[in-house]
This record gives sequence, structure tokens and C-alpha cells, in this order.
Amino acid sequence: MFEVLGLEFFRNAFIAGILASIACGIIGTYVVVRQMVAISGGISHASFGGIGLGYFLGIDPLAGATGFTVATALGMGALQLRAKQRMDTLIGAVWAAGMALGILFVYLTPGFAPDLFSYLFGNILLVPRGDILLMATLTAVIVAVVAFLYRELQAVTFDPDYAKVMNLPVEGLSLLLLVLIALTVVMLIRVVGIILVIALLTLPAAISRLYATRIWSMMLGAVVLGILFTVTGIWLSYLANVPSGATIILVSTLAYAGALGIERLRQTG
Repeated sequence: MFEVLGLEFFRNAFIAGILASIACGIIGTYVVVRQMVAISGGISHASFGGIGLGYFLGIDPLAGATGFTVATALGMGALQLRAKQRMDTLIGAVWAAGMALGILFVYLTPGFAPDLFSYLFGNILLVPRGDILLMATLTAVIVAVVAFLYRELQAVTFDPDYAKVMNLPVEGLSLLLLVLIALTVVMLIRVVGIILVIALLTLPAAISRLYATRIWSMMLGAVVLGILFTVTGIWLSYLANVPSGATIILVSTLAYAGALGIERLRQTG
């Protein structure tokens, strides 16, 4: 295994996997605890509109996805909070519209759209250094914001009504959480692709929740599990010469199934 670390693309893959695991472990904890899995799925699929926009404008598709996905998350949050729209309807509309816009932009872009398949299904073994710098920046932003607003975000996540009584800006914090989810989604696109983002965002946190008693310990466990799943998936995909994103998700799913089985045995034993 250590010989392949001499290859730059393999080192980049490990770095990208670790950065993504840190982000998805922290934000995935909020997603699981607050039951925002469906919202996160809508945001992740809508990000394809940003990928297509990036191709159309001739900029980095990941940069296009960042701005588009953040704007989409804020729009969803504002509509749900102020227009009082049903969230399931919003998710369906945003999910479909984002994918449709992405297809339209790619179609209108002259020439061939390279690496489009990797954005849909992920290919962490081909992550360039520029994307790693973007991922590192996004990870730093996510960690800094969560560290600074840890207590406020925890209050909004567990009990929004109590947070209102404490005079916390619940709407603003809820929108901020959606923005952090959007940034995490953008990071995970390069690792597992748009189609599979939601699994890596939630499965490590869901496993960690079975054993953690506090939100910070749940975050720490989710980060460690995310790194373990990502590194294992990269290594197996390299050995078997199969898609890395799908392998990472299968490793995560098997671990989640095993954790559920162990928990069931523990409860019945």
C-alpha cells in the first residue's frame, strides 16, 4: 500500500478524502440529528445546475456549483420559512429543476463537456490540486463557523422553540446551516459524485449516533468513520480497478448494516 503513496494522484485522493470526511462528519451530524436528509438530497442533486453553469460560463464547474448550490439552499430555506411552503414539495421542485438546468447548460455549451461523468458519480483518484485547495478552504470555513457558533447551532438543531425563547436568531441560523450543507455537498461531489453524496453525508453520522451521547462526540466519531470508509474505498477501488465513489458508498453501507445488526443483538441480548 505504501508504494502507491509515491504517486501524486493517490496522495491527492487521500487528502481529498480526509478533507471531505471532516466536513461531512461535522455537518452530517446536524443533518442526521435534525432529520434533514431529504433536504440535503435535494440540495445535492440541484448542484448539477451549478456544474452545468460552470461549463457554460467557461469556469471551474466546482466553483460554479459552489455559488449555485449556496444560492439554492438559501432559496429553499427562505421559501420554507417565510412563504410557509411544504418542504417535500420544495425538495421535489428544486431537485428536478437543478438537474434540468444542468442538462440544459451542458447541452448549450459548445464542444464536449469533459469529466461530466466524474461529477455525477465521483472519481476521487482524478482530483486535481486546484480542487484540493478549494476543498481545504471550504473545510476551514465549515470548521471555523461551527466552532464559533457551536452552542447556537446545537440549540437550533435540538430544540428550535427553546432557541426562540433564548432570543437566538433561529431563522438566520437555520439558513446558515443550509449554507454549510451546500458547501459540504460541493466538497463531496469530487469524492462520490452528485448521485451518491447523500449517503456519505449521512451514513458515518448515523453510525456514530448509535454510540455517541453528545453532539461533539458524534461529530468526532463521524469524522473518523468517514476517513476510514473513504480510505478503505479508495484502496479497494484501486486494487479492483472499479469506480471509487461507488466503492466508498458500498463500504459505508455495509458498515451501517453491520452497526445496525450489532445494535439489534445488543438490545435483544
